Amino acid sequence: MGKSVGFDLDMTLADTRSGIAAVFDELAVRLGVVIDSAVVISRLGPPLELELANWLPEEDIPGAAALFRELYPDVALPVHTAMSGAHEAIKAVREAGGGVIVVTGKNIHDARRTVDLLGFDVDEVVGSVFGAGKGGALARFGADAYVGDHVADIEAARAGGAVSVAVATGPYTVGELRDHGADVALSDLTEFAAWFGDWN
Repeated sequence: MGKSVGFDLDMTLADTRSGIAAVFDELAVRLGVVIDSAVVISRLGPPLELELANWLPEEDIPGAAALFRELYPDVALPVHTAMSGAHEAIKAVREAGGGVIVVTGKNIHDARRTVDLLGFDVDEVVGSVFGAGKGGALARFGADAYVGDHVADIEAARAGGAVSVAVATGPYTVGELRDHGADVALSDLTEFAAWFGDWN
């Protein structure tokens, strides 16, 4: 068996920005509130409820989250695309005999729909976890590395006993990811297969 790898989903494997922005725009119209979707998609990573807390009073968040998830399959999913190098990264792990798990803050239903839509060949999908909260799933799966675009994904790798591989396709630069303690910092997933081959 080769080394197994965990991947984050949004802005690591999948470019979900335009879809998520469209749902937030529709949500703003339906709720009659101001939500700047450009700001939202500049900081993807934390769970939906935490983002909604920036725009809505606490008592309105559960209803807004439920509406967001109702809209997501029809509004967001059709415009999701794979990040550059995503399929090749998964293929590199697979060809080396390793397992692949997706561990994401996205809810499990939309996470699975996204994985299926984009044809990612993974063994398992775990949703609705963030930061160090991802560690349990990574440890249980036996992930040797965890790949993500957010500084919280570095915490996730640490919590799961995995090597932290950070990609600068989210809100942070390569330098910032290194400064936050990433073991490996890549520009994007197109650099992953070569790194993984050497490491494995």
